[in-house]
Amino acid sequence: MTQDILAEVLLPTQELRNDLPFYTKTLGMRLENIFPADNPSVATLSGHGLRVRIDRGAQVSPGRLRILTDDPANFAGGQTHLTAPNGTEIEVVPLTPRLAQPETLHEYGVRRLKDSAPWVIGRAGMHYRDLIPSRLGGSIIASHIRIPDGGPVPDMVHYHTVGFQLIYCYKGWVDVLYEDQGTEMMRLSAGDCVIQPPEIRHRVCHASPNIEVIEIGVPAEHITTIDHNMTLPNGQGDPAREWQGQRFVHHVKDRATWQPFRIPGFIARDTGIAAGTKGVANIQVAKFDGGTPPATVHNTDIHFTFVLEGTMTLRAKGQPDKDLSAGDAFVIPPGMAAQYADCSADLELLEATLPAGFTTTVTTL
Repeated sequence: MTQDILAEVLLPTQELRNDLPFYTKTLGMRLENIFPADNPSVATLSGHGLRVRIDRGAQVSPGRLRILTDDPANFAGGQTHLTAPNGTEIEVVPLTPRLAQPETLHEYGVRRLKDSAPWVIGRAGMHYRDLIPSRLGGSIIASHIRIPDGGPVPDMVHYHTVGFQLIYCYKGWVDVLYEDQGTEMMRLSAGDCVIQPPEIRHRVCHASPNIEVIEIGVPAEHITTIDHNMTLPNGQGDPAREWQGQRFVHHVKDRATWQPFRIPGFIARDTGIAAGTKGVANIQVAKFDGGTPPATVHNTDIHFTFVLEGTMTLRAKGQPDKDLSAGDAFVIPPGMAAQYADCSADLELLEATLPAGFTTTVTTL
């Protein structure tokens, strides 16, 4: 027989009779018990998934309670900040996470692997390296992620409240389950990528030793929510399904076709992500094809590049030259002339642009 277990928050009070009307009528909680009968000093209430014990003898801070609702106008008379008679602060906040896209703070920035940018331990034991320290004012995060040991990944079914998210497999392989994307695990091998549409449920299952991926998220700060009710895989699903206007896209390197890139001297494989996101973002992998690439200028809002293989010199107007190699990354703001010079024959670049549609113009430095 399973025994019920409850948890409660302990709050103080100076006079219980002053607090009970606030917690029951204003906050809509239910009185569970109260004692002693002749001079009540302790009461337990429950509501909104919370249980509280208000005790006149409690020597604790009055604390703060957060009430989550998507209908704040009809809760507590529309008030979003209240203070109970016992001093407890009440904050009314949205139940459903809201996506806020900050305005991009444009800058020219270079992040080199040899400069020893720190790796930090993140979710599920993964190691993260920040590729855009400023995050362009919070508009984007780009991370170099690795799992040193490989094997099973201690991940749970979850989703992200995000505007755009890319997973590019840089080295090794990783097995992932996605909502409505079939009954088998999906393997991403080096050079493959997926976009995770907003709030698609997924779970990382297994990874090869020394797996490395590049993850891009817009905006930089977004909420990850664990879905305790969904089990993956959840069936074949509908390949044409959309999540907030975006389709799931799985780009496989070995099936790609190469075509001229926006910068002369390069060819590129298009990932289909511009179409899948309806223009929210575009992801291309470009490789050097010979000659001397000219200086160019673009007019997209966010332009991020990661060096996958080879070497090059990044020249930008008004900036010192930067010698780059595999593992380095850079952002170029709109309107700044830049040139990819001294390209090695094996140079390969991962380019992310938001939005997808923009103009590139050949210019001079």
